[in-house]
Amino acid sequence: MPPVPADTFVLFGAFLSARGRADPWLVYACTLVPNVASAFFTYALARRYGRNFFHGRIGGWLLNEHQLVRIGQFYRRWGTPAIFVSRFLPAFRAVVPIFAGVSHVPAHRLLFPLVAASALWYGLLVYIGATAGRNWQYIVERFDSASAVLYTLAVALIVAFGWWWLRTRGHRPGGR
Repeated sequence: MPPVPADTFVLFGAFLSARGRADPWLVYACTLVPNVASAFFTYALARRYGRNFFHGRIGGWLLNEHQLVRIGQFYRRWGTPAIFVSRFLPAFRAVVPIFAGVSHVPAHRLLFPLVAASALWYGLLVYIGATAGRNWQYIVERFDSASAVLYTLAVALIVAFGWWWLRTRGHRPGGR
């Protein structure tokens, strides 16, 4: 899956932190706390006002009552695991707290998977970014080595294709 801009900035911030610009733990905290807080705030707003919104003109067009009931059934059955998994999926990360709020999922069933998955995800991103920052010279050297091998392979394939093209150029369909 391609990273969303927020994930890209987390990786880049962690990369810079490992290069001496900041502390990786600070990058982690500055990512995790606002992320969880904004998701919980969105959940709280949806829990308080979401049903009314979806009974209105625009909201009713987005989801009808039957769909809201089905979402509620889904959360009753799969709520905690679904919330946990959704934190790893960019598009779902933003909407799951809304639907959990509209479905009146209890706050304690939302908070634990939200915090746990976000902590893991952003911890992994910070770790990858910081590791890349600490090992940047090594990474560049490996890319240089890989680039030389790939360049040689590309030249060989071009030569092989050129040889094939020249050899088959005089042949006509049907054996002529």
